[in-house]
Amino acid sequence: MALSPITFVLVHGAWHGGWCYSRVAHILRRAGHYVFTPTLTGLGERSHLYDPSIGLSTHIADIINVMTWERLSNVVLVGHSYGGMVITGVADRAAGHIDGLIYLDAFLPAPNQSLHDLIAMDAATAQINLAHGTTHNGIPPIPAELFNVNERDRSWVDSLCTPQPLPTFTEKLLITGQVEQIKRRTYIFATKNTLGGGFKAFRDIAAADDRWEVGDLDCGHDVMIDMPHETATILLQVGGAP
Repeated sequence: MALSPITFVLVHGAWHGGWCYSRVAHILRRAGHYVFTPTLTGLGERSHLYDPSIGLSTHIADIINVMTWERLSNVVLVGHSYGGMVITGVADRAAGHIDGLIYLDAFLPAPNQSLHDLIAMDAATAQINLAHGTTHNGIPPIPAELFNVNERDRSWVDSLCTPQPLPTFTEKLLITGQVEQIKRRTYIFATKNTLGGGFKAFRDIAAADDRWEVGDLDCGHDVMIDMPHETATILLQVGGAP
């Protein structure tokens, strides 16, 4: 008897768009699964909708609305980097529709934390100053080289990244605790992310909790770009594919 297709919703990180999952999505779709790679408001091909007031709650609503309008259930919800903030908020609001959570070298927030609460104060201050120095209150993209994206893809990644609205990093994550209903959780750490000191701490938090599965990928921060086949394999394992 054929197994039912798995439904994946893949949420990108800061400055990126759904484009960054193209390789992984292709692999998953060829295997017969349903894959959604929404781009968050104001970024990527939706950068024409950029507004300085866009915050974390906007991006959480983006994903909730995809799940609502597409009538999605039994979702494996995946978040990369900043996307960890987003999927935590989504999971808290839609826990009954989610089968598993996967954090790809991602932020792992507690209630009432912003992304800026999870990085060094000097780095947060620098991003605020950079944003205030622009006309659109946007944080300029971090170059792909600093995230140790493989050399062949760096110019492609840099050409598609767009400014990140500052409030997405400063808005606190307000959750009720419903996210705790989701038992299947996986954290994947990128061992060669040269800016990844904080992500190692998130990996350690997950590893100390028996509710989590933890793994490593031997690449830079953009795991879905550097190691798409390995990333897809992890997603399929979490989704229950043989």
